[in-house]
Amino acid sequence: MKVYITDTLTKEKVPLETIEPGVVKMYVCGPTVYNYIHIGNARPMVVFDAFRRFLEFIGYRVMMVQNFTDIDDKIINEANEWGVNWKTVADTFIAEYHHDAQLLGVRAANYHPRTTDFVEDIVTAVQKIIENGYAYTASNGDVYFSVRKLKNYGKLSGKNPDDLRAGARIEVNDLKKDPLDFVLWKSAKPGEPKWESPWCAGRPGWHIECSVMSQKLLGDMFDIHGGGEDLIFPHHEDEVAQSEALTGKPPAKYWMHNGMIIVRGDKMSKSLGNTFMVREAVKKYGKDGVKLFLLSKHYRSPMEFSDDILEDNSKAAARVQATLNRFREKYPYPLVPKEDEEMKDITAKFTEALSDDFNTPVALSIIFDVSRELNKAMDNGNDERALKMYHLIKRVFGPVLGVFDSETQKKSASLSNFDTLIKSVIDLRNEYRKAKQYDMADKIRNILSDSGVKLLDTPEGTKYEIVEGEE
Repeated sequence: MKVYITDTLTKEKVPLETIEPGVVKMYVCGPTVYNYIHIGNARPMVVFDAFRRFLEFIGYRVMMVQNFTDIDDKIINEANEWGVNWKTVADTFIAEYHHDAQLLGVRAANYHPRTTDFVEDIVTAVQKIIENGYAYTASNGDVYFSVRKLKNYGKLSGKNPDDLRAGARIEVNDLKKDPLDFVLWKSAKPGEPKWESPWCAGRPGWHIECSVMSQKLLGDMFDIHGGGEDLIFPHHEDEVAQSEALTGKPPAKYWMHNGMIIVRGDKMSKSLGNTFMVREAVKKYGKDGVKLFLLSKHYRSPMEFSDDILEDNSKAAARVQATLNRFREKYPYPLVPKEDEEMKDITAKFTEALSDDFNTPVALSIIFDVSRELNKAMDNGNDERALKMYHLIKRVFGPVLGVFDSETQKKSASLSNFDTLIKSVIDLRNEYRKAKQYDMADKIRNILSDSGVKLLDTPEGTKYEIVEGEE
């Protein structure tokens, strides 16, 4: 099956044709580890984890690398505030990243390299870039990449160097020959961590780390480089420049970028103080609620953040999970159904959606449709069809997107607590019914109904399902 992705470099939707048949080598830019990760950080985590799962589902072997920037001005500043070593800060938040990734059900990459583990390789790479004529040493020992030496600089972002001005993440100083030149190696200030180099005691610049780590782990050129669209310029543009100056090749054959999460018109970022931490979101809305939110828009599109939108996705996730739980109560030992034409057709539509530039909104709509069909099949006593629909969600679609892979859907404390609460209310209603206090029993039913909980009086007892809203 052909997979199509939108390549940031060509600005076109193109077929994925890997360098090595059947193998996808993918590098995704990871966090600078000076704080907990927020929902904006989580979008590329969830998107590229799901994309990796999908590629594996259709038969590719995927080698995925996601780095940690573990030395940076922000980390040093945080360490100074804490009164600890910079490594303590980095180690702390790398551990917290893995904790939050686990909360989200995001699998670890094959490799999670740290910048400081590759300093010697970075020094060697910078030296070669200098020898190739694309970098120079400033009077204080800083090493800068000479942007004007590269004829096609700006091709990834579509920016013309003549139109660019020094901006947010472009350092302006008198040591540069051109304001656009960016640092490959920076001299250490008094008290800062430092490593020896031929130019000065210092540390790597921000961009060079990814060029070196990806080259060392995936080769001079790999298949896909991913990340948030805020990294296109200058970070990924500078990666392209460094790699071409170093090896004569672009680092990646294709570039994929996810859109930003917008909060009241601004990009979500720690510097703006408008972040919502992942662990808080998972606690409040559940893992699947957060992931449905992050996958509910096409990955390249910006998406708006609000409590209402997350709450809607949390309810949608809870409805699907309640349907799955209802099935497990009725069929505690579900078998694997024999695949028939209907199952093949639904699976084909799901796969086609994800093959078309990873269209997760369409894929999710298919899951919601199948969930409704599962409820109908159980209502009608069609056990065979119910088993097929359950299998599609639980054993096929859910694992591909990393959702509905647990028997309970956490929300606040957990759905199991919610389930216990609702069943206690149902028991109270049944007591009123036994006592023939039908007005009180009806009042409880109506209160639950107004809260989105529908009661079903069946021969096996009273069941419930969450029905509020539409997917």
